[in-house]
Amino acid sequence: MSTPRLQLAHITKRYPAVVANSDVSLTVEPGETHAVLGENGAGKSTLMKIIYGSVKPDEGGVMWNGRPVHIRNPQEARALGISMVFQHFSLFDTLTVAENVWLGLDKRLTLAQVTNSITAKAAEYGLDVDPARPVHTLSVGEMQRVEIIRALLTAPKLLILDEPTSVLTPQAVEKLFVVLRKLASEGCSILYISHKLHEIRELCNACTVLRGGQVTGVCDPRRETNASLSRMMIGAEPPVLERHARPAGEVVLKVHDLHLAREDLFGVGLDGVSLEVRAGEVVGIAGVSGNGQRELLYALSGEDARAPASSIRVFGTDAGRLGPAPRRALGVHFVPEERLGRGAVPALGLAHNLMLTRTDAIGPSGWIRVRTLEKQARDVIARFHVKAGGPHAAARSLSGGNLQKFIVGREIDANPKLLIVSQPTWGVDVGAAAQIRGELLALRDAGCAVLVVSEELEELFEVCDRLHVIAKGRLSPPIERARATVSLIGEWMSGLWGAQAGREAQPHA
Repeated sequence: MSTPRLQLAHITKRYPAVVANSDVSLTVEPGETHAVLGENGAGKSTLMKIIYGSVKPDEGGVMWNGRPVHIRNPQEARALGISMVFQHFSLFDTLTVAENVWLGLDKRLTLAQVTNSITAKAAEYGLDVDPARPVHTLSVGEMQRVEIIRALLTAPKLLILDEPTSVLTPQAVEKLFVVLRKLASEGCSILYISHKLHEIRELCNACTVLRGGQVTGVCDPRRETNASLSRMMIGAEPPVLERHARPAGEVVLKVHDLHLAREDLFGVGLDGVSLEVRAGEVVGIAGVSGNGQRELLYALSGEDARAPASSIRVFGTDAGRLGPAPRRALGVHFVPEERLGRGAVPALGLAHNLMLTRTDAIGPSGWIRVRTLEKQARDVIARFHVKAGGPHAAARSLSGGNLQKFIVGREIDANPKLLIVSQPTWGVDVGAAAQIRGELLALRDAGCAVLVVSEELEELFEVCDRLHVIAKGRLSPPIERARATVSLIGEWMSGLWGAQAGREAQPHA
């Protein structure tokens, strides 16, 4: 037998509020694609950070190619041949894509050489990235591509991927899997974290399951079902969503012929966008990241108030020029795609993060009712099963999936009349994803208008009544969910609609 590429022996990592890893052992062979599966807060990301040298274990040892090593920082990890794509991206907003990639590579390379390498890798692997673009102009999906290309350029012997497909389209996922299979065939080992069980079964040939920071099982996922993997991970199968047919009510959100010039050189302008969302329905927007989703969401949330006043109407009120606060007064709540920095202030506790969108805990004289905030935070934590050290836990201390649950829960708990949500289940486990989707359907059934922007077609098909596709700043006509197919939506993602869209969008006679 070959010498294992990586061996972890009895790894333990404690934090003041939680034991993230407890006596974890794991072995990865050369050329093996090894899944690490577990619900949010199970300790997966902490374990990967220990391997990458960004977190030090309290107990246990690491063996690399049969030799004990002490990886003190990511630089030492990269020198060994370990590369990692984080769930929360580690990119500098003010630098370009090429400059960000250059930071992690051999300094003997020139920026021009790195730029050429990025272009070549992007073409080779079908990952559309412009090396000259500043990172702050990228969507989350585009940032994901940058992180993946940066990792691939290091020619890794072990590649760690933490939720790499959470904001990629099905077509992009297929291309990524081709890349990963090629890397594995060349001897590269891959540690793959994902909550998408079908991906793990399709891609991986080994799997370690964590629950509560401990190893609860090791298996070959190719011989398992989604149901059996779910039981190993969360102790049960996720509940089946129940949809109840109901007629839609009045128009809550109406966008009419919205034109917005791009704000920067690398942005996407909106070209005649029109849509309606009615009370008691869920409308979805699909599309490849970077096709105008961010610009549309900014216009709808009030972050971008350049739109003509009458081009966006909420309950008949002209809202195009209103900022976020007046729109919230109309009953609009919003979940952005960026969790840290936009959806939550990293250093603030969860209770105080409620004040980003909730003002009911502020008294008439301007004083904050701290106990009210704490109760609200505890309620959201309990209702959405958020694993956190209490209402005062800093947002950045939560795992990605738990922070997502809290932010979505914060907005749902506010009883919105119109909820606009981007990537609602990004990075959450199957049980939490089912709960969030169920909560969105419960809002719909209670008469709320819901607009969901997501790059997961499965999610959109599961919760939406009607679908649009956005491509190059243009929005397709709506199509009933029952008439939508993956192949059709995939075609529309390239902007290929027209007379065909008119036919497909017609309801059944």
